[in-house]
Amino acid sequence: MKKVLIDSLKKYKWQIPIHIILIGINIYLLTIPAKIIGNIVDLLYDLEANKQAILNNTYYLLGVCIVYLVVRMSWKYLETYISRGVERDIKIKLFHRFLKLKLQNIQNIKNGEIMSYFVKDTNEIRSTVYRIISHGIRIIFTFIIAIYQMASGVNLNLTIAVMFPILIATILVVKIKKYVEINFKKAQDRFTEMSEYIQESTDSIRTTKAYSCEGSQLKDFIRKNRLVRQSNNTVDVFSNLLSTSIQICFGICYAISLLYGSKLVLDGTITVGELVTFQGYIGLFVNPVNWLPQLISRFKRAQISYERLDKVFSLETEKIKVKRNIKKDKLEGNIVIHDLSFHYPRILEKALENIDIEIKKGQTLGIIGTIGSGKTTLMNLITRLYSIPNGKISIDGKDINDIPIEVLRNNICYITQDNFLFSATLKDNISLFKEEYDDDAIKESTKKAIVYDDIANMPHGMETVIGERGGDLSGGQKQRIAISRAFLKDSSILVFDDTFSALDNKTSEKLIKNIREVSDDKTCIIISNKVSDVRESDIIIVLDDGKISERGTHEELIDHKGIYYDFYIQQSTKAEVLA
Repeated sequence: MKKVLIDSLKKYKWQIPIHIILIGINIYLLTIPAKIIGNIVDLLYDLEANKQAILNNTYYLLGVCIVYLVVRMSWKYLETYISRGVERDIKIKLFHRFLKLKLQNIQNIKNGEIMSYFVKDTNEIRSTVYRIISHGIRIIFTFIIAIYQMASGVNLNLTIAVMFPILIATILVVKIKKYVEINFKKAQDRFTEMSEYIQESTDSIRTTKAYSCEGSQLKDFIRKNRLVRQSNNTVDVFSNLLSTSIQICFGICYAISLLYGSKLVLDGTITVGELVTFQGYIGLFVNPVNWLPQLISRFKRAQISYERLDKVFSLETEKIKVKRNIKKDKLEGNIVIHDLSFHYPRILEKALENIDIEIKKGQTLGIIGTIGSGKTTLMNLITRLYSIPNGKISIDGKDINDIPIEVLRNNICYITQDNFLFSATLKDNISLFKEEYDDDAIKESTKKAIVYDDIANMPHGMETVIGERGGDLSGGQKQRIAISRAFLKDSSILVFDDTFSALDNKTSEKLIKNIREVSDDKTCIIISNKVSDVRESDIIIVLDDGKISERGTHEELIDHKGIYYDFYIQQSTKAEVLA
């Protein structure tokens, strides 16, 4: 995270110094009106004689205000440009980081927490950068320039006297700020918890309605929302206490200035005009002193957000090992899995154990088994979504850990069982937003996936925008649209992970026939719970509790009368069994 922030700020290495210079000029210009007004007050003793001088000072004041307006607009634009740019850079880097995270890392982060990173945490960083660049620098310049003008232009002793209340205010800030930090962190955690609950509730809205759970969910949300409100109220109480304390100390500054300044005027040490000027200088401290606790509080908030984002940036990403001996990007698709065992992180029980499989180019492998038998886990390892030791899986004689991830995944078309669809046009969902495919190729892929007629009957055909996760489509339409990606993408290895579950047997048979036609020179893996989906495969393996319990062709496994045979009997009609 530190590198991300530094790299982003480096992009503005010219804008930041210019911005600082403009702020310095701005603060100096703010000290001039008080001095002009003080001069005018002193000139009022002889109005007739000093009429032209008063008029000249008025013109001077007007000119200073115009220059001040131009300078202020310039540095305001720069600080907004810099802070928004930093926010944009962090979001881009954060999104890119999420895309590169290992699957086991991103699966441990809830959706609500992810949204909190992109919305609340990045905004805290942006706001802090904005305030440090704006308020922080202005506080420094105000104290330096204003104190110098007060001490050198009016009276040193009077300046020292009014600085004591400000010192007391600083001590109060140090004492109270820790309570702001503690309560803000609690508020941040409760906000994240509520965001996660909202995300989960909206994702499960159909289930909620089906089981009439709206009442209980509303109660839970009200409770979580109340906790967030209470935490934010506590933060506001301590923040307001800081502001109130500073206002009281600031009032004391004015009282000291009036009492001690009046004595100096009576003694002839300073003039009435200089006392008025001094009071104007004190007014310059109003905003900076009020900003000080806000800046400290904001900095602490950003520190918490920084630490949260830093945890994300410290998570392990997929490492790409590019070796010089890999000269071609196209894989043939000969897969060998040797003595593969695997267990998920922080889980001791093995998901796969002693797996040995060999699939040659042009062959179709069918994998069947009950839920949780390890079918999807095996595919996740072939696509390197999880790390495995060297020597366990090879493609074309090369260890998959030595094949660049881009090359490996570009050569595998993996149609997952969740059939994820984006809230975009059907064309973009099939092509996955890639412009390399023309309309004819996309159209042909939908025909082979037996979904062309469904799309043709939609209002805008291929340009029809579907809802989030394909909510406007039936389960069978979702699966066939996802399957059409396999017909479109020229991959050496095709993987269909339980992608026919929402289809009737007739449609499944047609699809599998089309798949076999396009996979004559490809490696095809079909994972299913249905015998009808894998029966035509060249090799069929039966996974049971992470182990290969049976292996062979459909006929061989039927004759074996094991687990596969039991599946067959359960899923077949009496006429089919007798045949």
